[in-house]
Order: sequence, then C-alpha cells, then structure tokens
Amino acid sequence: MIRFANVCKRYPQRGDALQGVSFHLAAGAMAFLTGHSGAGKSTLLKLIALLERATRGQLFVDGENLSRAPRRRIPMVRRKIGMIFQNHHLLFDRTVFDNVALPLVIAGYRHQEIGRRVRASLDKVGLLGKEKVLPITLSGGEQQRVGIARAVVNKPLVLLADEPTGNLDPDLSRDIMHLFEQFNQVGVTVLIASHDLELISRMPYPRLQLENGRLLNGEIVSKP
Repeated sequence: MIRFANVCKRYPQRGDALQGVSFHLAAGAMAFLTGHSGAGKSTLLKLIALLERATRGQLFVDGENLSRAPRRRIPMVRRKIGMIFQNHHLLFDRTVFDNVALPLVIAGYRHQEIGRRVRASLDKVGLLGKEKVLPITLSGGEQQRVGIARAVVNKPLVLLADEPTGNLDPDLSRDIMHLFEQFNQVGVTVLIASHDLELISRMPYPRLQLENGRLLNGEIVSKP
C-alpha cells in the first residue's frame, strides 16, 4: 500500500530531512514510526499525504507513483488518506459536526450523505452525543477523537497519525491506540509516528526507526 524507494527530502535552509529511505507497508498493515525529535518522522508522513514533495526517489501509495503525480491529482490522492495531528488542527469556531464534515463538504458530498457519514464517524470514536458542541469545550482526549473522526469520515485506505498521543495521559493514550487498532482490523492501513516507546512496545506491530533522516532497520515489509 505504501512504498518508499530511496526517498530523500532536502530543505534549502535545513538540509536533508530524509536520506535514502526505503520500506514497504502492505495493504491492511499497521506499523509505528519511531525516532528522536527531528529524526524525520513528520516529514515522512507529510510526503505520503502530499503536504510535501520528495526531492529524490520514488513514493507509491495504492500503486500510484506520487513522485510523478501532477498538482491536479493531489485532491484525489488525499481522499485515500486520513491525517491526524498531535495538535488536532480543529476549527474552534465551528461545531464538532462541522469539523468532521469539512472533508466531505470540500469533496462535494450531498447534505444527507454528509450527515450520515459524520454521525457514523462520531459514533466510532464515542462522540455521537457531542456533535453540536464547540471543540473548545472538550477535553484533550475528546479533541483528539474529533480529529480521528474527521480523518476517517472519508473512509480512507490509509490512516496516518503524527504523535497522536503526545499530549495525553497513559490511559487516554491506550484508548486512542485501541481506536487505531479497530480501524486497522477493518482493513485500513495505519502508520503512526510516536515517541512513546513504552506504550508501543506492548503492541504487536512492527516499527520503522528513523535516526537523522535515515531508516535504521532497512526495508521492512509489514503484512497484515
């Protein structure tokens, strides 16, 4: 589902963020991306979501070479991908419902279909009763769940998460990881960047370890 072949990313002012990264994450697999702060975890996820472009190398998602994808293809590619951020990126002047609905509105779904999908997503993350409230009134864990609901409302093939438990206590962190496992169990390919080694060491999924932009454990094929 996700394949990197000798991918490099260089920033003009900062130098190489990724150097010669190669790995393959199979469809329906779940894996963790680990490494120190600044190792390149966020950059790698941004390349998959086409928030950044690789400087060299080939990057494939669902068989499509994103390194060659023209600008006009980016919105279509992103519909396959759900992205979750540590700081949520929620609109605090909009309701929970409106935040989750945003990807569907942008994609041009009909009002009735938007309502059905948003409520189904909120139900999956345990927030169905919160659809009319503003995110500012929610706890950190609940805000993260809103972000997850928004990421999966489009029924993506791939779910990416960048330090999704970084601001949460251990109990909430385990709950969030359990949600990712549930999505993976229904066939979604999941890749999570995390520095919480204690938490992920108790979970039976492979790790891709970055150090200074290089993948230490070489090419990994992770099968469901």
